Amino acid sequence: MLPRTLLIFLVGFLALPASADTVWLNNGDRLTGEIIVLDGGKLALKTKYAGRVLIDWKDINTLTSEQPLLVKRSGFEGQHSQRLEAAAPGQVQVLNGQKQTVTLSEISQLVPPRRLIRDFVWEGNVDARLEFERDENQTDEFKLKGDTRISHDAWRHVLKSEFEQETKNADKVKQNWLLEYDLDRFISEQWFVRSSLYQQHDEFASIDRQKSLGVGPGYRFWDDELGRFELIGQYQRFKLHANAQAHKPGNSSFDAGSLEWDYKRLLAGTRVELYSTGQVALPLIDQVDYVFEGEAGLRYRVNEWARISLLYELNQTRGLGQTSAERQYMLGFGVGW
Repeated sequence: MLPRTLLIFLVGFLALPASADTVWLNNGDRLTGEIIVLDGGKLALKTKYAGRVLIDWKDINTLTSEQPLLVKRSGFEGQHSQRLEAAAPGQVQVLNGQKQTVTLSEISQLVPPRRLIRDFVWEGNVDARLEFERDENQTDEFKLKGDTRISHDAWRHVLKSEFEQETKNADKVKQNWLLEYDLDRFISEQWFVRSSLYQQHDEFASIDRQKSLGVGPGYRFWDDELGRFELIGQYQRFKLHANAQAHKPGNSSFDAGSLEWDYKRLLAGTRVELYSTGQVALPLIDQVDYVFEGEAGLRYRVNEWARISLLYELNQTRGLGQTSAERQYMLGFGVGW
């Protein structure tokens, strides 16, 4: 019985945060937790008793923090701090080899720096949309999109998936899915090498199966608690399989160069997320000039895990003097972690 009690105690002890940040408000209240970020006049504080709390920066009297923070002032001035200590009302002491007192009104952002990840980090999102139409036709449409990334040491695994199905009068008229796996190897805090595997299946399209392999360099401009921005260039090998019902069934292959982006920005104290991902590919064949696949959207954080999402997608192909485009709008509900 004693070893079990000791084990429970140790697990509970190790689960506790190494240190806690403290925020004193102008009305005399005190909150403890972990500072996530200060942006847009809102301080996001993660607490054990109330989850993530948003505090108006103007309502804060002073604060302390044991974690390193990037302290950005109005304009472009900023400095790194080893920790923050409480000071007189409306002020805070920034410690980084020396002690400096700064007025809170001068500070526009507090961002924990994110260096090359050494610990296991898992994050992701899943968004779903349901659409029902009841007129002369009974149309039901379902779409599910998800992405997740796992980082450890100098390696990062990125998995993206999508499933879409539509029925009309109980007959299936659309069904497709895609799966993409990316493996990143960081060689510095900014530069990495990406290897990609992509597969798509569309039951009702003339090209019902697509596969591609790619490799190339990537550059991370920033990745912190406020978001990220990355550009990736790749050399890709595509394989296409024509539907058996097409007039000219068979396989074809070609190479292409591509440029991919991944952008995310948290707003309103991390309550709102603006994001965009996409790719421009230049096939090395005469029939196709370019292929563009991109999306942009907003997610609103209802609580720690629930999201309301608004998404716009554009898929466009140019070749043989003609341009074809497909646009989709998606309003749905999702989860994030």
